[in-house]
Amino acid sequence: MNDWKDRLGVVFSTNPDYNYETQADEEPDTLPKNRQRLRVSIEKNGRGGKVVTLVKGFVGTADDLKEVGRMLKSRCGVGGSVKDGEVIIQGQLKEKVIKVLKDEGYSDVK
Repeated sequence: MNDWKDRLGVVFSTNPDYNYETQADEEPDTLPKNRQRLRVSIEKNGRGGKVVTLVKGFVGTADDLKEVGRMLKSRCGVGGSVKDGEVIIQGQLKEKVIKVLKDEGYSDVK
């Protein structure tokens, strides 16, 4: 299929044999919970003086990471977000986040 919307912003080529290809960013498959290596840390720098708890190291799709973030926010009763492959939980809740993740079946959490 030759969809012109996929080629917006592409410069015209005079080569008759040129075949335009799009680069699809493939998301990695989500690892099972017991194989995830999650790292929980506290961070304050660059956040306007607010302390946040970060969860890094999740391997999987963006939707699955958002689901982990949603679950953590709900179980901890705080706000947060998911950005750049990490879950950001408001507040200094490292021990609680580790406990919640282990209760959910994530075995390698530090």
